[in-house]
Amino acid sequence: MAELKTLSWLAIVRLGLIQTCLGALIFLPTNTLNRIMVVEYALAASVPGFLITLHHVVQLARPYIGYGSDAGGRRTPWIVGGMIILAIGSMTAAYGATLANQLGWVGHVVAGLGYLLIGVGSGAAGTSLLVLLSKQVSDQRKPAAASLVWFMMIMGFAVTGGITGQLLDPFSEARLLAVVCGTAAIALVVTFTAIIGIEKPIESPVINAVEPEKKPPFTEAIKEVWDEDHARRFTIFVFASMLAYSAQDLILEPFVGLTFGWTVGETTALAGIQHAGMLLGMFAMAVSTYAFKSRTRHVLHLWIRGGCLVSAISLTLLAFGGMTSTNWPINLNVFVLGVANGSFAVAAIGGMMMLAGQGRKQRDGLRMGLWGAAQAISFALGGFIGTVAVDITGLWLSNPAASYGLVFLAEAVLFVWAASLIFNIDQQVNADTKDSDVDNTFALKNQLGGVNP
Repeated sequence: MAELKTLSWLAIVRLGLIQTCLGALIFLPTNTLNRIMVVEYALAASVPGFLITLHHVVQLARPYIGYGSDAGGRRTPWIVGGMIILAIGSMTAAYGATLANQLGWVGHVVAGLGYLLIGVGSGAAGTSLLVLLSKQVSDQRKPAAASLVWFMMIMGFAVTGGITGQLLDPFSEARLLAVVCGTAAIALVVTFTAIIGIEKPIESPVINAVEPEKKPPFTEAIKEVWDEDHARRFTIFVFASMLAYSAQDLILEPFVGLTFGWTVGETTALAGIQHAGMLLGMFAMAVSTYAFKSRTRHVLHLWIRGGCLVSAISLTLLAFGGMTSTNWPINLNVFVLGVANGSFAVAAIGGMMMLAGQGRKQRDGLRMGLWGAAQAISFALGGFIGTVAVDITGLWLSNPAASYGLVFLAEAVLFVWAASLIFNIDQQVNADTKDSDVDNTFALKNQLGGVNP
């Protein structure tokens, strides 16, 4: 076995650039095309809503994608291939949207194909990139690397929104297609350039090496991973926490507008305050885990649990404030919620990277794909369930603050449950590590003829 070559910070930043490109290619179909179909083309809001849900649902294939990348052991082809599919999907979705305005259902079918490709491409590239980071970044750097890569993806959203927003005015279909194709071309060039020479071989040929283990069927492999206690618990944790995280997205601003009478401009600014808090939370998590290198895993899990619990408290306070006071400090409450959300979300990504290699070998991609699929399902369901829950509770409650408050409280319960799950995972991994140390010591004694080392 060759010594594991860990990635430098420059290499991590280069991978972050790929994540930036991934964010740029996802932004246009999920944000810009959404607005164009509803406003410029006067389509029902459910049309882009269904198309965007498609790109989440198709990411149920992430476990199979990760399983496929495990077979060859190299992630670079999956990252490059995924980005190519994502770029093609983005252009197809834009072309389909323009056709929908002229040809109706034909355009919807083409756009649907584009969103399916977006889901497959982002799943392949995103999953494989995280696996590459988990395998070739040292444990001490993984949480900080997760923060950096996540931050650079958000930058992809922000930069793309700012630049393309200027380029799309005045709007025309030709201009839309030119902007989308240009964004795709730039993203692919940056990806191809950034990935060169990043992935290093982990294993070197060994003389008289044992025949590699035969690859089991996918159903058998995923059952083996699901039987791993920490992998199963972490999958449930990801689903529960991200469901609570995403369920608040579409109801927070309407809640503040209805309950406290804030204007559109004021609630939009409030979203900016929340995102500022999220960035602060990410930065604080990264700095603290890197500062305490000797206890990286422990500090990381503290951030995950703490972020979930503070998110639960913040949501509970929002519900309480909406039902009791018109002078509630909403800005502070939402800022704290943003800090908690940001720190726990990026710490959870770091947790994925730390845990992906725990358990049976050559299942890193499968585990990461399983967790990515759980996250995609929760994102697909979160916004929908949150809004439906508000509508249902509003049918028998005449007070909007009460109906929104009940949904916030339900999200808080999910966060508390998620915090308990991550605590159990921490305990299980510690126990497994001690067992592994005992087994290694026993094996070393046998190699030394029973002599105490």
